[in-house]
Amino acid sequence: MEQRKFDLEDRLVNFTCDMIDVVEALPMTRAGNYIAGQLIKSCHSPTFNYGEAQAAESRNDFIHKMGVVLKELKECWTALKIIRKKEMIKPISKLEYIYKETEELIAIVAKSISIA
Repeated sequence: MEQRKFDLEDRLVNFTCDMIDVVEALPMTRAGNYIAGQLIKSCHSPTFNYGEAQAAESRNDFIHKMGVVLKELKECWTALKIIRKKEMIKPISKLEYIYKETEELIAIVAKSISIA
């Protein structure tokens, strides 16, 4: 059986690309534009900050940078909850994969911080 390689950086890059698609699918309303503006910033941050964490200067620096990754992922997750609840993207099933992936990334990053 072939063992699948899990690369967190690749998953975060894919996450950012998928979230860009979510941003582009939001309605051009005041609420849609506001959430899009927040998401476009917060969906890039985990990927970029993970890159910084890989070059951390100390254990504390790593934990700090991964904490930023976690904070931004949680912001994205909260925005996705709002988008789902308000059905801003239809069908809402389009969001299931990215919602689940966000939850998984949060769990991975939180665990990484706890064992660092």
